[in-house]
Amino acid sequence: MRAPSLRLMVVALALCAALAGCGKALSPPAVEHGAGPVAAVGAHGAGGLSTKNTTRLGGSDSTIDAAAVALAVYPGPTATTRPQAVVFVDSADWPAALAASVLAGAPLHAPLLYSDGSTLPEASGQALRAMAPTGTGALGPTAAGAPGRAQVIQIGATATPSGYLTRSITGKDAAALAVAIERVSSGLRGRTPSRVIVTAADGTPALTMPAAGLSAQTGAPILFVERSEIPPSTTAELRRLGKISIYLVGPSTVVSDNVARELGRYGTVTRIAGATPATNAIAVARFTDGSFGWGVVEPGHGLVFANVSRPLDGPAAAPLSAIGDYGPLLLLESPHELPSTLSGYLSDLQPGSPPSGPVHGVYNHGWLIGDESAISATTQAQLDSILEISSRPATEPAVAAPTTPSSEPTQTTGP
Repeated sequence: MRAPSLRLMVVALALCAALAGCGKALSPPAVEHGAGPVAAVGAHGAGGLSTKNTTRLGGSDSTIDAAAVALAVYPGPTATTRPQAVVFVDSADWPAALAASVLAGAPLHAPLLYSDGSTLPEASGQALRAMAPTGTGALGPTAAGAPGRAQVIQIGATATPSGYLTRSITGKDAAALAVAIERVSSGLRGRTPSRVIVTAADGTPALTMPAAGLSAQTGAPILFVERSEIPPSTTAELRRLGKISIYLVGPSTVVSDNVARELGRYGTVTRIAGATPATNAIAVARFTDGSFGWGVVEPGHGLVFANVSRPLDGPAAAPLSAIGDYGPLLLLESPHELPSTLSGYLSDLQPGSPPSGPVHGVYNHGWLIGDESAISATTQAQLDSILEISSRPATEPAVAAPTTPSSEPTQTTGP
């Protein structure tokens, strides 16, 4: 057995590599199944340092990004820092990953890892072994046919990690698979949903990415349409659910107005949209409808930043929208600069200092997903500055008074 000091050193180095991006040249330490030490996914390419207001997670691709997010949420050294189950999705199946985001929310809070077809990438395998999922009987029979405590949820066709009890969710196409995921989610919650998120399986991924965090935060499942029609699987499920609230994510270039009107036959349709990926994500972050949605229009929030060139980072980061800082997903369209609309939005959220001093103020925190090829060091420095509590005067926050999120006007399409 290794000396305790050496073991602590290995874990510390792994933590540094996974979360702060240092130690890139280190060889990843061996990780025993169920032992719970943090896997050194950062050794595969995590880039850049964390700052006082930002934390960078991930590396050179979405598989590493997902592993880093999963380990940040569930480092695994104690029973309380291990997930019940982990979701596996093929990195080539974008709609499956997006629909699976609802499983990152309550009550399961399952992190997502990516496979490469039937191959298990090293980063995903390390993260799975480090998290050592405890298993849950709430998912029904496992792939072995026994009730079991499923530790891995396979979404569609994906790798099968050996040594774990698995539960598979399948569907003949993206729409049918989304319905199957919705029904599993409903079973976990013990009720059918009264609200669903709808977007296009064939839409531009950059314009549908924000649905991932919204689904994880609200628990509303994602159902798919196509830009110009509603698939039979989705039609049948909407009819089964009855008159519900339908939140359509994306502009008419993603889901046409004709489809929006057709969806009105099954409930009240509200479109949440912006013309560009950055403005679309901001629209989702600002949106609220009663108890549904983020309603992030004031300081004091977690915020998740990803690059539109890595759409799989949306579902990968979904756990950060449902646990810890609970941050909405915001999008950069270039690694090297902030879109002016995003910069303006963040300026509106920048905290000020109350009369009694900044110690009594509110704070923002940014999660940056990916290495510097996704979000450059200069952009990270700009984000750190704009998230910082400023010296400008701010109203003293009420200590015990309840607050109500501000609402934004919504565009509603009825039957």
